[in-house]
Amino acid sequence: MEKQNWEKLGLIFVPDGRSDWMHTHAMMPVADLKGDDKARIYFSSRDLKGRSQGAFIDVDLNDPFKILGISNEPVLRLGQLGAFDDAGIMPTSVVDIENKKYMYYNGWTLGKNVPFFSFNGAAVSEDGGKSFAKISRGPAVLYSNDIDPYSTFAPFVIKEGGKLKMWYVSLIKWTEEKGELRHYYNIRYAESEDGINWDRKGHVCIDFSNDFEYAIARPFVLKESGIYKMWYSYRESKKIKTYRVGYAESADGLTWERADEKVGLDVSETGWDSEMIEYSFIYDFKGERYMLYNGNSFGKSGVGLAVLRK
Repeated sequence: MEKQNWEKLGLIFVPDGRSDWMHTHAMMPVADLKGDDKARIYFSSRDLKGRSQGAFIDVDLNDPFKILGISNEPVLRLGQLGAFDDAGIMPTSVVDIENKKYMYYNGWTLGKNVPFFSFNGAAVSEDGGKSFAKISRGPAVLYSNDIDPYSTFAPFVIKEGGKLKMWYVSLIKWTEEKGELRHYYNIRYAESEDGINWDRKGHVCIDFSNDFEYAIARPFVLKESGIYKMWYSYRESKKIKTYRVGYAESADGLTWERADEKVGLDVSETGWDSEMIEYSFIYDFKGERYMLYNGNSFGKSGVGLAVLRK
């Protein structure tokens, strides 16, 4: 594997606090390229009560710092009180399936013995992404079962050979350490024929690499020259407590070789991404490869952009 050399281009967007529903955060960006040199970048914002809801900005890919539009209402509304998504909705993947756009999302609700639960739903757009409608009031895509009994997050989906492949995050346990609760989660794999019903066997793709690591989050996967390539976020290590972007490759999408040291991207000395970098999303445009990513405070400081230099 070659060393990657990512050059940071700067901060694209951060909410200015003027909106009650898009008050803070631009977390976990998802780019949907439109084919006309434009893209819609979805992300999760937070309202005045700290509840996550999906938002977007439209950008010109020739100048991604040029914002063409900002959503004036949530992409998806919070679920009714008691629903799996009554405390938060976070879009994590958008894929075209049979002339429709499917948006996969986290649905959050709050707990008592543990702080939260998350499972996953899908919404469908039949107007090219102008609007989305949930397919179910429940978590129809990834729900609690014996494979994933606690929580699931960040499903990322690609189409390949008439099949849909998903890499997602599974919370495998909660522990109490030094008087505080800690969640442990890794990245797993699932398959589907229709994008809604997913075959899960509990196959772990990316697991902990040391005794300090406890959170491996937000996979992004592409296939290039017969090799699956994954960027993800991980924390922590003996010396570093916050998120960094990791990388792995696989011949079959199931067995992965981690090469986190190959990611030539780290925190800045000062500024919006000086404490952590995480939640990367890759896209290609006019022969160049770009990375959207978050910085400090899990996206509170906004969405930034980097380009891969050859």
